[in-house]
Amino acid sequence: MTESTLTAGNMALLGGMLCLDFANTANWHRSEHPEELLNDYGDLVAWAIHTDIVNEGEAAVLLNEALLHPAEAAEVRERAIGLREAIYRIFAAIAEQQRPAVEDLELLNTEIQPALAHGRIVETGDGYTWDWADDRQTLDRILWPVARSAADLLASAQLDRARQCADERCGWLFLDMSRNRSRRWCSMEECGNRNKARVYYQRRKQER
Repeated sequence: MTESTLTAGNMALLGGMLCLDFANTANWHRSEHPEELLNDYGDLVAWAIHTDIVNEGEAAVLLNEALLHPAEAAEVRERAIGLREAIYRIFAAIAEQQRPAVEDLELLNTEIQPALAHGRIVETGDGYTWDWADDRQTLDRILWPVARSAADLLASAQLDRARQCADERCGWLFLDMSRNRSRRWCSMEECGNRNKARVYYQRRKQER
């Protein structure tokens, strides 16, 4: 993905699952110097709006609560980073057909517990769906759907479609839903074209 103006509130959502989009909130994740997109609690809320976890009204409540309780907001942001890195390592390992580390699964399970405690089934117009208890002022509510998304993906038949961008610096995660499971890049327009251009340049250089 590109650098410069990328933020948690405008990043491309290419993961195919909420948990993978959350793992991608560090740009150039595979490099030695990832670019952090969740620098404070406000960035976490901006991402939650961007991914429809909360609406504008709910976001305003959370931001006001963060102002009233800055230490708690900072703690939630640190938990978010810890959860993100565990999710990233889990699915990066699976993409490489390796077993995730036990400690990463344990950290995910720690965050799944409050998510399950606040989850509920509600009736919709055409059936039933998951929803959350109306805890609008609970600062860590943004983490609940992320943890559940990771658990759902780990237990799903789509797990073997988890991939990591082949760019040597990017490392963004995504589900490869292509028919022949041949997707290599998080984005053909960004990483794909950049790497094709690099290979073309190297080939021309060797020819000369």
